[in-house]
Amino acid sequence: MLESYVKKILASQVYDLAEETPLTLAPALSKRLGAEVMLKREDLQPVFSFKLRGSYNKMAQMSVEEQARGVIAASAGNHAQGVAMAAASLGIKATIVMGRNTPSIKVNAVRARGARVVLHGDGFDEAKAHADLLQKEQGLVFVHPYDDVDVIAGQGTVGMEIVNQHHGEPDAIFVPVGGGGLIAGIAAYVKYLYPKTRVIGVEAQGSACLHAAMQAGRRVKLPAETLDLFADGVSVAQVGKETFKIARRYVDDVVVVNIDEICGAIKDVFEETRVIAEPAGALAVAGMKRYLAEHNLESVVAVISGANVNFDRLRHISERAEIGEQREAILAVTIDETEGSFLKFCRALGKRSITEFNYRWSASSEAHIYVGMQVTAPEDKAAVVDDLGERGYAVVDMTDNEAAKLHVRHMVGGRSPGASDELLFRFEFPERPGALLKFLSGVGAKWNITLFHYRNHGAAYGRVLVGFAAARGERAELVRYLKRIGYRFFEENDNPAYQLFLK
Repeated sequence: MLESYVKKILASQVYDLAEETPLTLAPALSKRLGAEVMLKREDLQPVFSFKLRGSYNKMAQMSVEEQARGVIAASAGNHAQGVAMAAASLGIKATIVMGRNTPSIKVNAVRARGARVVLHGDGFDEAKAHADLLQKEQGLVFVHPYDDVDVIAGQGTVGMEIVNQHHGEPDAIFVPVGGGGLIAGIAAYVKYLYPKTRVIGVEAQGSACLHAAMQAGRRVKLPAETLDLFADGVSVAQVGKETFKIARRYVDDVVVVNIDEICGAIKDVFEETRVIAEPAGALAVAGMKRYLAEHNLESVVAVISGANVNFDRLRHISERAEIGEQREAILAVTIDETEGSFLKFCRALGKRSITEFNYRWSASSEAHIYVGMQVTAPEDKAAVVDDLGERGYAVVDMTDNEAAKLHVRHMVGGRSPGASDELLFRFEFPERPGALLKFLSGVGAKWNITLFHYRNHGAAYGRVLVGFAAARGERAELVRYLKRIGYRFFEENDNPAYQLFLK
């Protein structure tokens, strides 16, 4: 298998359009992690991601008759731009089906490269189904984003360049994983020449389809309602069939990271390169950091796979980066609502740098403070919590509490004594013009809304925290109603952030 793929990689035609990207030293990361860290800069491609390689190689291998028919693809991101640019270069007509919630910056980028854009559905699955229909109706050639031999070979040229550019045999290469095209191509080439080099996949928590497949020994399809939406470039429910054939034999390990770790990695990439990687683009760095915390390696490579990030997302990313770097802790602390207690608590924190401090006077005997503070390591955070506990404070660690970080931090003090019967849910819905009105029209039809917090993060999906005037006895009926509406939701009634700051 490897020899066949190596021949295809060496014969691929990607350099008619794609560029050989540099492999650069990351001195700050190297010093901090105790290993030589090299970054493979696929963000420097003409479409700012590696996807151009596979798309172009696939189309360049097509027959004259196939090229004349035209191509079609379903994508909301980097694959769409890669197909559009490759098709324009080869003089092939291209149609790209994208979800209606695709950010305008991506739609405009694809159109600017000459492709016809069809907006359909609210996500990839609906866009893909419509693309399949158009492909059959119009006789177009489908360009798969990852599960295609020629696409895999095109992506494999990344591995060929790493081998040619590295000064020796690296101990490990960290690769972001969505459907598996990039890691399959890299593993095929690298393992043929350097069988001792570890090829390690990195996946986002919630979209770890390769990790699940490796554990099960077969391809596993993740439930759509649990898919991670933050690192949308790798939000794939099932690893490809052809890509898994390679990965199950030649990928050594898979690391799974969370949103905060990804945001911390985006900051690391920026500090090293002054480039802002997209969440999927920084995934390999996040996994590399976690892996090196437990393994001693001398020389590693991380693939920066793309830099197509919406500017509006940077606010949210910067808020989460310090937590991802384990340099910030988010705590809920209960203090006495008596004269001097506020000052006493501030003195208990000492000279520690405070990143966030939210407090509102309460008529009860207790007050709750939402506080963020800089820490040097997880052990430092634990020491702060222990110290506050010894001083008599009740402390809840909310560093990993999604509802607290997405919503509650902006709502501290928003209590409503009249909302005695209230059920709280966190929603995610496709973000597009009119989407918020549609969401409200759906959820507000039967139960009164007692709480509502929405904040645009510049992503393809909006995130909303909603309270309903409903008693616990109505929960089952409400949940059935919400399921019929069709938006993904999470119940937050017992979330300590809600209990302490909003109820």
